[in-house]
Amino acid sequence: MRDTLFTRFPSLLFLVVVISSCGSTTEDLTVALAERMQLESGRLTATGYADINVQSGNPSQQRILAIRASKIDAYRSLSEQIYGLYIDATTTVGDLVVQNDVIQSRVEGVIYGAEIESIKPVSDSAYEVTLSLPQAIANDIKRLYLQSIE
Repeated sequence: MRDTLFTRFPSLLFLVVVISSCGSTTEDLTVALAERMQLESGRLTATGYADINVQSGNPSQQRILAIRASKIDAYRSLSEQIYGLYIDATTTVGDLVVQNDVIQSRVEGVIYGAEIESIKPVSDSAYEVTLSLPQAIANDIKRLYLQSIE
C-alpha cells in the first residue's frame, strides 16, 4: 500500500486547501467596503464610548473630556473599517496549559470629512458619540491608502 504525504497527514491537506482559498486581493477589500457602505445608505458609521468618572477635573471638565474621548474612540472605529486592524498575538504554553496569552491590536490611518451624527449620554457615567463618513470620502481615503501600499 502506497502512503502519500496527504494520507499520512490529512490536516496538511486541509491546511493547503484553507490557505489557498484565503487569497484576498485589494480588489476584494474594496468590493467588500463598497457593499457595506451601500447597506448603510452610502455612509460608514462608527460609535465611540467613554466613561465620565475616569476623566480628570471637575464634573463639567469630566463631561467635556468624556465627549472628546468617545469622539476619538469613534474615529478609531472608522479607521478600523477603512484600513483594517493589525493583530499581533503571542501565546505561551507550558505543560499543555496556557501560561500567557497576549493579544495586541493596532490601526493607523488618516480620516477626514467625518461628520458627528450624535453626542449623547448613555448613562450617568458614560457618553456615546456617533460619526459618519460619506461614501465618496471613504472611497477617496481607501483609494489613497491602496495606492500607498502598492
